[in-house]
Amino acid sequence: MRDGDTGTMSDVMARARGPGGGMKAGIGSVNVMLLTGLVLLLATGAGLMAFLDPATAEPVLLAILGLLAVLGVAALFAFASGLARFGAETERAARPLPQQPQPLGTDLIDTQPEAVLVTETDGRPLYGNPAFLALADSGGELRSIDRLFAGDPSASEAVFRIARRLREGAASDQVVRLPRSGTGPEAAARWLRIAGRPATAASRLVWVWTIADVTHERREQEAGFQQLQQVVTFLDHAPAGFFASDATGAIRYFNATLAEWLGYDLAELDLSRLTLSSLVPGDGAELLSALTGSPGEVRTEFVDIDLKRRNGTRLPARLIHRTTFGLGGRPGDSRTLVLNRSPGEDASETVRAAEVRFARFFNNTPIAIAALDRQGRVGRTNAAFARLFGAEAAAGRPIEGAIAEADRARVLEAIAASCARAGEPRHVDANLAGSPKRSVRFYLSGVTDGSATDDEAAIAYVLETTEQRALEEQFAQSQKMQAIGELAGGIAHEFRNVLQGIVGFSDLLLQSHRPSDPSYADIQQISQNAARATSVVEQLLAYSRQQTLRPRKLALNDVIADLAITLGRLIGERVELKTVHGRDLWPVMADPTQFTQVIMNLAVNARDAMPDGGKLTIRTSNLTAAEARARFGERDMPDQDFVIIDVSDTGKGIPPEVMAQIFEPFFTTKEVGKGTGLGLSTVDGIIRQTGGFIIPESEVGVGTIFQILLPRYRADQASAPAPRRIPVEIAAG
Repeated sequence: MRDGDTGTMSDVMARARGPGGGMKAGIGSVNVMLLTGLVLLLATGAGLMAFLDPATAEPVLLAILGLLAVLGVAALFAFASGLARFGAETERAARPLPQQPQPLGTDLIDTQPEAVLVTETDGRPLYGNPAFLALADSGGELRSIDRLFAGDPSASEAVFRIARRLREGAASDQVVRLPRSGTGPEAAARWLRIAGRPATAASRLVWVWTIADVTHERREQEAGFQQLQQVVTFLDHAPAGFFASDATGAIRYFNATLAEWLGYDLAELDLSRLTLSSLVPGDGAELLSALTGSPGEVRTEFVDIDLKRRNGTRLPARLIHRTTFGLGGRPGDSRTLVLNRSPGEDASETVRAAEVRFARFFNNTPIAIAALDRQGRVGRTNAAFARLFGAEAAAGRPIEGAIAEADRARVLEAIAASCARAGEPRHVDANLAGSPKRSVRFYLSGVTDGSATDDEAAIAYVLETTEQRALEEQFAQSQKMQAIGELAGGIAHEFRNVLQGIVGFSDLLLQSHRPSDPSYADIQQISQNAARATSVVEQLLAYSRQQTLRPRKLALNDVIADLAITLGRLIGERVELKTVHGRDLWPVMADPTQFTQVIMNLAVNARDAMPDGGKLTIRTSNLTAAEARARFGERDMPDQDFVIIDVSDTGKGIPPEVMAQIFEPFFTTKEVGKGTGLGLSTVDGIIRQTGGFIIPESEVGVGTIFQILLPRYRADQASAPAPRRIPVEIAAG
């Protein structure tokens, strides 16, 4: 298709096979001539055989049969290798050519720098552009794609995979490496990209193959890869350590020098398990992760800190930490250069040792330390400060952002006073912003050596006092409760003596008066009120743990079964009582009278929490030491077996603000005159005096459960465990 000639793909096929198109020998005519000659030869042989006698004809016949056998084997090889095909020419001759051919654009194909070959779907070549003929180097013969690469296994396999995809109707490409023979630069291997795609020409499906030489691109890629390998090698064996981390603190790269310093084997190191926290011990990681900046800003910080070796020892180092900040000022990926400050690694050994000691003391102290300017902005900080305040008080930010709004003015005033009167340390207490229950104490000291600058006008030493305040409040509460208990016990003893006289004289008066006497009812009322007062006194003594207990071995299932009828009458018809007895329940040591009072007090409280009716469940079960640790692991409990009694109701539940006070004496939510506030405090006192624990849990609108744990009785036990109070846990509704 040259010199302005155009035609369809069928024209290309015709010219490829016609008499005037080059590389188009008369394959069909040659096959006919050979067949005709073979038929004439066989006919002549048959005629001659007719005129020969049998003895003479036998060797001739054997010779002819041998010749035919050789020709048959040769034909089989020809058909197997694709040099000959059955019916190929007939099929092509029978295929009609279009009467109105459409332009194919073969001029454009001929000008392509890549080799282009058009084939039938069975692989027979139809047309190849000059670039393909030059690549095939076949003297103008048009070769099929499989014959072109028949000498290279990898290329043949690539052609096979592409052909398989073409049969599925999809395009495909493969890059193959072809070795060259000879010596010198021209003998280097070359790379070819072989691609195939299905196409339609003159309503026929054909395959279009393109072959491009990509050796130059591959060599550039290999050169770039080798340069990258050299850079990585140089970085791996640099005289300084280096690591990279992402925004979450996960380590993404670790050079060989740092791995050697820290005792890691790069061949076995799993980077997915390494984080900043695993490299930097204690709170040191907070110094790196708590950095803040503006969106798009890049900050470089110098940090003197210890790194943690694989064997647990420390490596003194100086980190040059570079961080980029993304949207919202959030820290992104970081790159960190590590300088080894171990003995012998630094020329200025004395100065190095002093700096290492200071950095170690500065960052490993549990006291948060920071330098402040006159406006309260944070300068250099240690790891404890970064952990305590986080990003709210990072370097460059005002300290007031980390303090509760109510305390900011006092802290800023103390900072200003320390800067103005250097050398006079002062302290101020404050709560943290966002966490009103967390409190800190600032010890502020102005810089006094004449080196004060605008950036470091005062030094702040900060201690978290949250636990200390909680302990102080608990101690004050326990002191108050102890005083109330002692007072209640003393009054109860005196009052019980008075009541005994009232009850005794009331009984004498009742014996000396007849029921028909008008004053008999008044005397009886006095006796009943005295009995009620005695019950209150007993509750006070139980709370103060001054009553006398008579513990004995009890089977709680029997005690609760005996109480069932009494409890049913006590809670009324609207409340359903259900008792679930644990199997093989262990015995306990308890005063049966006092234990009965505990269950009855809890039942009355449950009834009052269900004015419209509900369900009261009393469940007993054994609780091994392991189960107790799993269920109440955070509480201060001895490692022993318990019997647990769960008293649960479906009432209104107890609000969190009330739950913290339910065991306090005289605390009640009932109306005046309907409760003494001693019911639950008495229960708590009896259980603690028995050596057990009571743990309430409640959810508003769902119900409340009191879990009573009594130590399991063992025949060899010396005494009951010392009573202790269990903190209240609230399940907020």
